[in-house]
Formats: sequence, C-alpha cells, structure tokens
Amino acid sequence: MINSEEIRKIFINFFQNRGHRWVPSSSLIPENDSSVLLTTAGMQQFKDYFIGKKDALNDFGTRRLISIQKCFRTTDIDEIGDERHLTFFEMLGNFSFGPLGSDDPSDYSFSGYFKNSAIFWAYEFLNKELGLRIDYVTIFKGENKIPYDDTSYQIWKKIGFDDKNIKAFGREDNFWGPTGKEGPCGPTTEIYINNLEVWNLVFNEYYQNQEGKLNKLELPGVDTGMGFERLMKIVQNTETIFETDLFEPLRSDIISKKPDISIRDLRIILDHLRGSVFLIADGIYPSNLDRGYILRRILRRLMLKLIKNNLINYIESFVLDIKNKFSSLYENLNNYDKIINVIFTEFKGFEKTLIRGLDKFDKIVKYNDNKELVEKLFMMYTSYGLPLDISLEILRERNIFLTEKDILFFEELFKKHQQVSRGL
Repeated sequence: MINSEEIRKIFINFFQNRGHRWVPSSSLIPENDSSVLLTTAGMQQFKDYFIGKKDALNDFGTRRLISIQKCFRTTDIDEIGDERHLTFFEMLGNFSFGPLGSDDPSDYSFSGYFKNSAIFWAYEFLNKELGLRIDYVTIFKGENKIPYDDTSYQIWKKIGFDDKNIKAFGREDNFWGPTGKEGPCGPTTEIYINNLEVWNLVFNEYYQNQEGKLNKLELPGVDTGMGFERLMKIVQNTETIFETDLFEPLRSDIISKKPDISIRDLRIILDHLRGSVFLIADGIYPSNLDRGYILRRILRRLMLKLIKNNLINYIESFVLDIKNKFSSLYENLNNYDKIINVIFTEFKGFEKTLIRGLDKFDKIVKYNDNKELVEKLFMMYTSYGLPLDISLEILRERNIFLTEKDILFFEELFKKHQQVSRGL
C-alpha cells in the first residue's frame, strides 16, 4: 500500500517537473494577517502575491509554487468525532500568480498559468499519476452578477467529461474565499472521487474588501487545495480518514492500550492530540483569549476523553507517536520536552476541576426541561468550575443536546453573574 510519505514525494515531483518551486509550510500563526486567528488555507502565506504586493518571480524565480500547508479550522470543533471532520489537517496546493503565460499544460516554464493548465494538471495527477477515477466535477453556475464559468466547463468537456459528470452550483458551493474578512477570492471547480470532494481549484479573479464588495484583480491567479487526509482515504481505500497512515502510529498505540474505546472517543483523541501538538510547536500556549483559548478548549476536551478511557498516563507515548510521524517534515515537533510540558501544565491546572466536576455531574445534572438543565449546568460552572463546552460534551455522550436558545440562556445567566460579582 502506498503511504503518505510517498504521496508527498509524488506530488512535489509532479509539479516541480512543471516549473513549480516547493515552499515549506508556514506557521499555524498567520504572518502579517490579522483577519484570522489561525492559518486555515494553503494560500494564506501567498496573499500578497495574489494582489501584486509581492512578486513571486523575484522571490522564488518562478510564478508557480507548491506547498503542503498545515491548517487549523475551528468552525467544526463541535463536529469532531464523526467520520470526516478535523480541526488540524494538511492541504496540498499548487499556485500561480500573474502575469499569465501561454496557459498551455505542455508549457513547463516559470510563467503564470490559469484555468486550462490548472484543470488539466489536476486531472493528470489524479487519473494518470495516481490511477484514480474521478466521479464528477463541479463548476460555478454564476450568481450576483458574477458570470457562469463557461471556460472551466469547456475545459472539462475537452478532457472527456460530459454533462452527466459536470455539475454547476452557486456561490455557496463553487466560489471560495476570502480567508478572513477580506482578500483574494473567486469561482472554483471541485473534483469528487468516491463522492468525496478531494481537490478544490480556486481561480482568484476578485478581491473582496471588508464591506464585502468584489473588485476584479488586475492579475488573476490559481489557488488549489487538496485535503491530504481525504486523498489518503481514497488512495489507501480506508473506511474513514482516521484509518489512513496519517494517524499512525498514534491510532494503533491508543487501541493497544484501550481496545474497547468508542469510535467517537478515538477520533476526538486523534484529532485533538494532533492539533494541540502542532499548535504548541508553533508557539501557541493555553489561555483564555484568541488562539490560546482554542488550544485550551481542545486540550480540556482531550483530557476529558483521556480520563474517561484511563489513558491519561500514556500522554507522553502518544505525543512521541506524533513526533515520530511528522518531525522529519516539521522540525519544530522535535521540541518534545516543551510540548509535553505545556500539555502537562494545562492538565495539572484543570485536573482537579475536571475530576470534581465529573464526580458531581450525574448527582446534580438531571434532565427535566432544558431551562432547568441549563441552570444546573451554570451551577456546575460557578460551583465546580466545569466549563460549558465540557458539560455539553458529557451531555452529548448521553444523547442530550441543547439548542442555540439554551446556549443564549446560559450566556444571560453568565452576564448576570458577572454583574453581581462586580456589585453592579
């Protein structure tokens, strides 16, 4: 079975042979970009090249770049535990910055390219290089004065796709970006294999300002993103992303120590441990603000699952698994002692609160109606320091879910509590 290390090499070699320069992943802390807390896409470190502030030809000797970028997205934290959502993931991408050259896929120079080359090379890499069969592709159908992407349609037709496997969708599905409140963005064509979106080709033709207005970019560019975990699921033909070798040897280590662990708990530990290790390695520390709060939140949820499954004493072994898998690619993971110390410090500070809260939870939190339940959860927070997100996770294990209205009620109780505490 082909492994992820081999796929990395195949991807890099394929595009290097077509005039691209390999650029290492940037940090999960975005550089000179206050619009987002964390790096969420492969193109973030290249924003200035898309808008003409920097010249890729001057900096890299080519207008064609590739990377395998570390990414972290917080929008799906509550969904972690299902078969497809992740916080931390890697994104394979190839990029082109204007001015454009011939846009001929047989042109392996260092000039910029656009839709024709991007689409043909994506097809060639998946179909010819990896031997994968594409089910269907999607294109932008046009919306809000942004025209239908007939160019991409004609390119896919030329490759051999017919109307049965070319689908058109609106802005919600086939228009990407920007990252944060403003930045480059544009229509997309997406590639699906086994009914799974694998590769998103973004054609950055616009710049969206903070008011949401779109302006045409003087020089269009290409920004593609292929989720590594999804690609490996297809290549290795696994049931979910979590059985791929990107989660080894950690997955096997956890199962060997807890054979009867639930699938959901296993997935949460796999994701949150990988994510927290990479965040800490990039210089993020637990706190109650911004990036630090994101790290604190996933560490505490991780701790809940480790204690529940009697795995808390194996944390050093688990972090070592991640180091052994990725440190040859990301050198800062070799700072093992620092990573372990940050995790232990956070766990030690929260351990008594969590254990005491778990001990009291079932005695105090009885399900009657949602209003009373929220009041009891708030009492767990004020009396025992148990955060709401931990309480929600415990409830979820019991198939009890709160509504958005319930969460707002909790926030109202919290505001009243603050006012009383301040003597207002």
